[in-house]
Amino acid sequence: MIATDLIDLARYPIDGTGRDALLHKVRADLASDGCAVLKGFLTPQGVRAIAAEADSVADQGHRSFSRTNPYFTTDNPDLPQGDPRRQFYDRSNAFIAADNFASSGALRAVHDFHAFDPFIRDCLQESRFHRYADPLADVIVNMATEGNGFPWHFDTNNFTVTLAIQNADDGGAFEYAPMIRNSTSEQFDDVAKVLAGTSDKVKSLTLEPGDLQLFKGRYSLHRVAPLKGPTPRYVAIFSYVEEPDMVGAPERTKQLYGRVLPIHLERAGRRADALID
Repeated sequence: MIATDLIDLARYPIDGTGRDALLHKVRADLASDGCAVLKGFLTPQGVRAIAAEADSVADQGHRSFSRTNPYFTTDNPDLPQGDPRRQFYDRSNAFIAADNFASSGALRAVHDFHAFDPFIRDCLQESRFHRYADPLADVIVNMATEGNGFPWHFDTNNFTVTLAIQNADDGGAFEYAPMIRNSTSEQFDDVAKVLAGTSDKVKSLTLEPGDLQLFKGRYSLHRVAPLKGPTPRYVAIFSYVEEPDMVGAPERTKQLYGRVLPIHLERAGRRADALID
């Protein structure tokens, strides 16, 4: 696959004239609420190619059914009952791990395009910027159908970049509370209001196949609204972090992908911040 056939470079010149103006717009959106969307970043060919690739490895997705809180931690009965760390919700969906996507495939072609990472880095204005070193999670596909759901949560990675590939028949809006916590404060009271449905901080986005989204998901509580119909919703997720050797925690990796590699055990606990997840 050739990335120039998959990315709409005429509309989004991430490697040429017009890049500075594009960066200005994305940075402004990120500054306002931690989220920016580039509508139609992929060409129709790109959408079809990555959707077909996801279909071809869909049977490798790890389906999990559990009850989780927004932090993916276990219950702590010493905390008050209303604490968000004690609010648990049904979670059921599937992640197709990164090692299912070949280097010659469409998804990796986009990810490995020479201008892609520099563009994302410059959008985020991060000097400490690295691809997630996790061999199961640097670029994955989230797969969900009716009855599946990913409730309110924070991301492990500091920055998340997603490509909407295929929508369900109905539902699936992206809902988020922009920058509701920061690297030094969990803001549990604000998180509790989102979980209770009483917060005025929540926004909703409808993403279409081919849309590129940049999102600071480690700091913004978010979820996908309930889905309807048998058509699977596919979203590709590219992950970037502040440290070059970071991988997922063993417990959470097991939850999401159904397996743990030696590297997860070797690097457990290496985080750039002290947030609880």
